[in-house]
Amino acid sequence: MFQKTGGPEVIERETFTPAPPGPGELAVRHTAIGVNFIDTYHRSGLYPAPLPCAPGIEAAGVVEAVGDGVTGFAAGDRIGYFTSPPGAYATHRNIRAALVLPLPGTLADDVAAAVMVKAATTEYLVERCARLKAGDTALVHAAAGGVGLLLVQWLKAIGVRVAATAGSPDKQALARSAGADIVCGYEDSADAARQMTDGAGVDAVFDGVGKTTWEASLAALRPRGLLASFGNASGPVTGVDLGILTARGSLFVTRPTVMHYYSSPEDFRVGSARFLEMLASGTLNASIHQRYALSEAAQVHRDLEARKTTGATIMLPEA
Repeated sequence: MFQKTGGPEVIERETFTPAPPGPGELAVRHTAIGVNFIDTYHRSGLYPAPLPCAPGIEAAGVVEAVGDGVTGFAAGDRIGYFTSPPGAYATHRNIRAALVLPLPGTLADDVAAAVMVKAATTEYLVERCARLKAGDTALVHAAAGGVGLLLVQWLKAIGVRVAATAGSPDKQALARSAGADIVCGYEDSADAARQMTDGAGVDAVFDGVGKTTWEASLAALRPRGLLASFGNASGPVTGVDLGILTARGSLFVTRPTVMHYYSSPEDFRVGSARFLEMLASGTLNASIHQRYALSEAAQVHRDLEARKTTGATIMLPEA
């Protein structure tokens, strides 16, 4: 939990007694907690959240009690949730039943906690934001990260040609193993995208890095291509001159978030069914690369912001 916004050092451990669930709520005991870059945005104040605040927007666990008016769930059910208000960095939590998904038997708790937000992000970026199809082309930045690896896998599964960037040889090897057609460092991304497309530029760029890749992302696009800038790992993009979009070929730019693409009950139902299908079928390989104890939350944020992590990261509540 943090009482004020700031660096990882503001995260503190606090002891509490779980309360009974209110109407429409489930009381959940967490078995695994997902870690996402948005957690650092809440902690730093980039995305304002009510204080005091426990970060975290996804987890998996077991229902311990059901509040009045809740149907479809019972004590002992395995569940997961994402896109919730912050509060997942805890051993227990009460959460609105409308935000909860029953977990299929083929999906382990730790995997569900690790990738629901990332898989949902991948789903909306590919299928509802960029609307790519077989034969299209894309550039994925930070392709060894949690979202990046899933993006490469999803894009390849639907027949898209993919150029990918990563910051070290080990990370580039991960992107290549996920199926990327061309892999390079960030500094070569525009050239790689144009090499893959015989100079035309790619149909879409998926950029979770932000400030340091902005110019290269625009340079990689074909005329009327789409830049989906969905993250700020290197800092936010500011002071944008819209004239550059004209100069580069009437480009489209969006700053999407998973919350807006999963805000309606129908979007939530359709989107989550689609990514659960991709996970359960094995089309997405959601391997967990880092595991921490919940008590190490501050260190998790340090490692995440220093870009020391690859793939998915989870925290496990201590017994």
